Amino acid sequence: MCSFPQLSSPKDSSGLIPPTFFSQLPPPIFQYRIMDSNNEERLPSSEVEGKNALKGRIWEESKKTLRIAFPTMLFRVASFGMAVVTQLFVGHFGQIELVAYALIQTILVLFVSGILQGMSSATETLCGQAFGAKQYHMMGIYLQRTWIVNLIAAKIMLPLFIFATPIFRLLGQAEEISTVAGKISLWFIPYVYYLLFSRTIQRYLQAQLKNMVVGWLSAFSFVFHVLLSWIFVSKLKLGIPGAMSALNISSWLVVIAQFVYVLGGWCPETWKGFTTAAFANLLPVIKLSISSGVMLCLNINAWALMFFLGFLGAVCVRVSNELGKGNARAAKFAVKGMWIGMLCGVAMQLLVLFYLTWRTNWDEQVRKTAERLNKWSLKPPEEPNQNPPQA
Repeated sequence: MCSFPQLSSPKDSSGLIPPTFFSQLPPPIFQYRIMDSNNEERLPSSEVEGKNALKGRIWEESKKTLRIAFPTMLFRVASFGMAVVTQLFVGHFGQIELVAYALIQTILVLFVSGILQGMSSATETLCGQAFGAKQYHMMGIYLQRTWIVNLIAAKIMLPLFIFATPIFRLLGQAEEISTVAGKISLWFIPYVYYLLFSRTIQRYLQAQLKNMVVGWLSAFSFVFHVLLSWIFVSKLKLGIPGAMSALNISSWLVVIAQFVYVLGGWCPETWKGFTTAAFANLLPVIKLSISSGVMLCLNINAWALMFFLGFLGAVCVRVSNELGKGNARAAKFAVKGMWIGMLCGVAMQLLVLFYLTWRTNWDEQVRKTAERLNKWSLKPPEEPNQNPPQA
């Protein structure tokens, strides 16, 4: 429908139609149709362009996220996998040794690893923002500051490994298990410092999109660790010292390669050498590290987290870079995209869990679980000492 303007009287006092009357007439009806058809033709093209632009942004954001997340996942899986491989080889020496190693790994190492994991997140946040703001010289300083803070934290937690035997006795563990655990825990001290340096340097390189080298180094060290453990344990018969030596050698191989990469000139813009400026303004780093460490130390518990933490690092770097550039819209888009993907993943997970729950025969699962428990259960360590030896 078209609305026409109000027209004045078509005739003047002389009875003739004035010339101004025709200027008041609306355009012909076919002209409106032509204009409407042109708008209809232009509207779909603009929508298509908008959709193509959105698809392009999503694709570019996905590539940036995957570029950061894949090496991080590879690094975490390889790092955690080396400890698991060592546990498999330690299991060859007996049940007591396997239980002792499992106690150290699941209680002390994961607790300390969780704290160092959270405290290393300060490197991720600070270096990511500095890189986005093009303050490249500050990235090396932030890295050194997190080294200082994490070294202090590692020193504080070292007594957990030095006095592991009395700690496990206090927790009610058997004397033999506590003694073996105390011996194994001393071998984990170099591994703690590996966690400290490898994770901070990995985040430093990740913030500048150079963490692919860390991913490949971690994959190589994992393969090397399996081979070295087989040589030390199966061929040379070095026992627990051989298995733990293979773990420390393979782990520190990654750290040494990271130091060579950083100090050897592959990061000329972000690493300017060691400086006393790293000792200044440590309080913000300490606050950020402690809060992150307390928040994260209780969440390191499964293989699945290695993948999700990789995407966590990717989102932190993307948001930090865009905030440093002052590009709030891009930062919001990165968070929104990851949030939508997470919601879709949760919905799919719920559907899969509902289907599996519906299809599972729970009586059969209970029976199988009982059989496995009876098969794998160990006798209490106190039983052999219940009957004292005859005089």
